[in-house]
Amino acid sequence: MKIIRNLIRILVGIVFVFSSIVKGVDPLGTVYRMDDYFTAFSMPFFMQFSLFFTILLCALEFILGISLLFNLWIRKTSWLLLPMMIFFTVLTFFDAVYSPVPDCGCFGDAIKLTNLQTFLKNLVLMALVIAIFMWRKKYRSLLPQWGDVALLILAVCSFTWMSVYAYRHLPLIDFMSWKVGNRINEKSKQPVIFYVTYKNKSTGEEKEFISPNYPWNDSVWLSQWIFKSQRVVDPNADQSVVLRIEDAQGSDYTPAVIDNPDFQFILVAYDLGNTDIEGFRRILPFAKKAAADGFSLVCLTNTIPSDIKKFRMANGAAFDFYNSDDVVLKTMVRSNPGLILIRNGVVLAKWPFRDFPSYESVRKEFLNR
Repeated sequence: MKIIRNLIRILVGIVFVFSSIVKGVDPLGTVYRMDDYFTAFSMPFFMQFSLFFTILLCALEFILGISLLFNLWIRKTSWLLLPMMIFFTVLTFFDAVYSPVPDCGCFGDAIKLTNLQTFLKNLVLMALVIAIFMWRKKYRSLLPQWGDVALLILAVCSFTWMSVYAYRHLPLIDFMSWKVGNRINEKSKQPVIFYVTYKNKSTGEEKEFISPNYPWNDSVWLSQWIFKSQRVVDPNADQSVVLRIEDAQGSDYTPAVIDNPDFQFILVAYDLGNTDIEGFRRILPFAKKAAADGFSLVCLTNTIPSDIKKFRMANGAAFDFYNSDDVVLKTMVRSNPGLILIRNGVVLAKWPFRDFPSYESVRKEFLNR
């Protein structure tokens, strides 16, 4: 029984630590999901506290995970663990039934789960947490009390530093499709597959064939079978670029930017009304030097054309602005604004506004290859 108790403790601890870390390395992504919840439940006032709640929640989850893994104060931490699991199990039940948000983000962007899968996962965890709570008096720490305190303080400080650093710069681990090194315009060359189903007139038997590999030229066979349905399988469907770049008239400029065979700079400012102005202005001399060398720099935003015009005039931005979906822009770079360098669809580098480089350093590292 002792082995089972410890296995359950370690398993739940691993889940909590993993869940907290994948969210902690990308806190802004968790902030976006928390904003989705506050919007869905008509609580926009709390959105200003999303970052605080994110770091607090992730740090608490990490502390509980560390406590379980190292068997620290299980009697006390179980009183936090059980109510926390009850709350999130109830919340994910409503997610599974009503889908107020498309993704709860319980494992950040590292592992995508549907709302139903998240609820079922929490049901399993709930059962394990109840067992831990029932056995809480049987767990004993292997460290002296000062060791427990020192370990928890170290864990809290390390995790908080990691989350704050990732928030002020970029995620320490990028789980997004736009991470450095990824090809974001890759298209598979696999052909689209057409399946056709025929039904026997006499027996009702159904057979599915890959078109055109069926006896279409057999008149006897065709006299006994009739066409029923067709389905299409596109192996390339999941590889299509979800980003769409439009000008003020709605014209599609996506290929011109994404498939540019030369170096292409993309400045992402998903909301010009909330972008860091000082950070944005630091890119203006950069853009002029890039243009002088013949390299394209465009800004992608989700702002109405009239506001874009006012913003450009107020800040002296001479480069082109295009519109894109704000959800997609937030996945490209966790910064508002943020700068991306691509070439022929491959992401070469990304910078948040706090770390915008000089044009000379970028030209030396990337553009002289």
